[in-house]
Amino acid sequence: MLVLVAPGQGAQTPGFLTPWLELPGAADRLAGWSEAIGLDLVHYGTKADADEIRDTAVAQPLLVAAGLLSAAALAETAPGAASPGAIAGHSVGEFTAAALAGVLDDTAALKLVRARGLAMADAAAIAPTGMAALLGGDPEVTVPHLEKLGLTPANVNGAGQIVAAGTLEQLAALEADKPEGVRRVVALKVAGAFHTHHMAPAVATLERAAKELDPADPNVTYVSNKDGRAVGTGAEVLSRLVGQVANPVRWDLCMETFQGLGATALVEVCPGGTLTGIAKRAMPGVATVALKTPDDLDAARTLVAEHTAV
Repeated sequence: MLVLVAPGQGAQTPGFLTPWLELPGAADRLAGWSEAIGLDLVHYGTKADADEIRDTAVAQPLLVAAGLLSAAALAETAPGAASPGAIAGHSVGEFTAAALAGVLDDTAALKLVRARGLAMADAAAIAPTGMAALLGGDPEVTVPHLEKLGLTPANVNGAGQIVAAGTLEQLAALEADKPEGVRRVVALKVAGAFHTHHMAPAVATLERAAKELDPADPNVTYVSNKDGRAVGTGAEVLSRLVGQVANPVRWDLCMETFQGLGATALVEVCPGGTLTGIAKRAMPGVATVALKTPDDLDAARTLVAEHTAV
């Protein structure tokens, strides 16, 4: 069984969309989305530097657009990619997943994520905050230690990785006082303490934007990163997309669900790498392909053909 997943913020790198725009129709599609949301996705995906695409208001729609472009390129010659056994996204990647599952059309998903990015950027400007990945350690030891420092375990990713979020002072204290068993603390390329109470002001903005939408029920098994549960209605998916801004991401529970469903293969849409890396450690025996450039499409097509019934 094939699982299709979409990465979250921090996966972007300067120029990462350049090779994708060489594919037929990709530049026109990206230009249309850019006009719809009032953001030059072509510029930010090809010419902008690391600081420009670190901006939350830019990074989030850029990542969703990249995921949609790469998934469409894969599905054109690998029909099974359009109907995987399950689909999920990490953090902002849930908006990509919602569009790929038919809950929202591409433009609606991008407009909503544009509103999300702007609202989260405003929330992040209230106080200097950030996130850092902890590599290694036992969650039963790490989580209480983070809470003692006033930090939130914002992403519980499995495979020995937890992402802490909070003020810059709290993160500095963590660097100086790592939990037992944690090998490294790595600052993430994000501009705020996402999936924590620091993002609460953004929830109300998204609630207002979501009221204008008419979501459809997902056409594949949609796994929510709130708790790893499969969600069957579009209304519930949309509600969770709004609330997850201030709720922790439980990617570990998503992977447990994938395995329970019988996953044998996992493809991560562009800019892939993060989630396949975690899957290799947490889901042994599951074949993986990360779509980083169009050069990865052949390997993904082969994997899709081997692990779907289409």
